This record gives sequence, C-alpha cells and structure tokens, in this order.
Amino acid sequence: MDLKEIEKVVGSIQSHLFRNSNSFSVGMLKSHFKGAGIQFKEHQVYNPGDDVRFIDWKLSAKTNTTFVKTFEEERNVEIYILIDVSDTMLMGYKGISKLQASIELACLVYLLAEKSKDKVSVLIHTDSTKILPLSSGQEGIVLLISQLQKMNILNKDGKINFSYVAKFEDDERKKMSVLKSLVAKGKEVIILSDFSRIKDVETLNKLLYRPNMHCFIMESPLDNTDRLPFSIFGVRNGKDIVTRVNRLKKDKLFKGRYKKISVKERYLEKFVREML
Repeated sequence: MDLKEIEKVVGSIQSHLFRNSNSFSVGMLKSHFKGAGIQFKEHQVYNPGDDVRFIDWKLSAKTNTTFVKTFEEERNVEIYILIDVSDTMLMGYKGISKLQASIELACLVYLLAEKSKDKVSVLIHTDSTKILPLSSGQEGIVLLISQLQKMNILNKDGKINFSYVAKFEDDERKKMSVLKSLVAKGKEVIILSDFSRIKDVETLNKLLYRPNMHCFIMESPLDNTDRLPFSIFGVRNGKDIVTRVNRLKKDKLFKGRYKKISVKERYLEKFVREML
C-alpha cells in the first residue's frame, strides 16, 4: 500500500474541495446537514463551482457582483466506514485487491476529514466487527494500519495476508445490527464491500434509502465474468467465488442508491467524484 500515492491524490483535489468555506471545506459529507444545525457566516464572491442555491440575489443585484452566502456548521460530521474483510475481497486487478483498495479509500477519507475537522471511525468486519476510535488525518491512518496488523490482516510490510483473510466466515446478522444502529443515530455510513455473501437483501435495501448511507460495491474484472482467466491466491475455490459474486448481477439486488468502484480504474478519484 502506497500512502504517498494517497497523499498525492488528496493534494491534487484539495484545492478544489477546500477552495472556500461554502464549498466542501465544511466536510465532504456535510451537504446532508444543510438546513439544520447551521448558521450564516459571511458573504463571499461567487466562484465557478459554488452552490448556486446560496447566491444572495438581492445583494448581487445591488452591487453588480455575484455573492454567495457561507455557513458554519454547529457540529462536525462523524463518518463510519465499514470495510468488509472476506475471501472474495481478495480478488483484484494487477496486484490491487478489492480489500487493498478499500483500505486505501478509508485512508483517503481520514486525510479529507482532517481538512474539514470531521472524525472518522473504521469498522473492520470479519467474523465480527471491530470498531476503531474516531480519529482523522495521519493519526487515523496509523490507527487503522496498526489494527489491521494486530488482526493479522496486514503483515508487517503493510501487505494483505491472503491466507489469513480467506479463513473468515461472515456474520451478516452482526454486521446488519451495527449498520442499523449507526444509521438510526444519524451517523454518516460508508460501506466498502463486494456484497458477495449478502442474504438479508431486504434490510440492506431499506438502509440504502437513508440519505446518510453510502454504499460502494467494490468490483474486480472477475466479478463480471463467468470464466476464470485470472489468478486467485489463497482462496478456497475459484468457481464457487465466481458464482457467488455474479449473483449480485443476476438477482438484481440493491434497488436503492449505490455506486460501483472497480479496482481496474482510478478508484481514489472515482470515489471522490461519487461522494461529491
């Protein structure tokens, strides 16, 4: 995992994200809280990309300059990211597994949260769910990597421990219970999973209709084929995995809101675009 590459991506986008206070400097996900718990801060000159809903038309007409209203949030956002650790998440493309991409995306959110003064907690879901303390920035990344190493999901070099991860048996009931609790409390929840073993589709679809639930289906080229032209390491049976993963497509699951992230594409930039 190359954390320098993650920092490079953040550097290339943060000038746009955090250009002014009424844009995204108040938090990548805080648009869900507009109209509640906010107070007027000041006027700023309109810049391309600013939300036109906040243009002050009366002031703009008087001054012949377009102004927008900016606001201050009365509370910071708490973001909870669930990373699904299962054998099918070990599949990937050119050495990048879906699990590694999910870990990198969590690191990206930690860095963005530091800029917006938000807090992030990662939920590492194996046969149980480990919930990390709220944090942000490099401190959060260190906390996450350290915990993954303690759980033997990552080795000392930060590489995925394929043979160990393949042993986990998913406890869907526990996972759904945690997600329902967080959503009910109004927390911003991001799911990073390929959902290859999902059975309680009805509950998940209900959660996806909540505005504070953000579902990302992690994909590899193998998820969209019935053949097996790719190498799989440390997983029990390739054909069984193809059957389970392709069930997503055949059963037309997830009728709610969701986004797909493929490890074959520039997934860090894709994730940011989708979240905005």
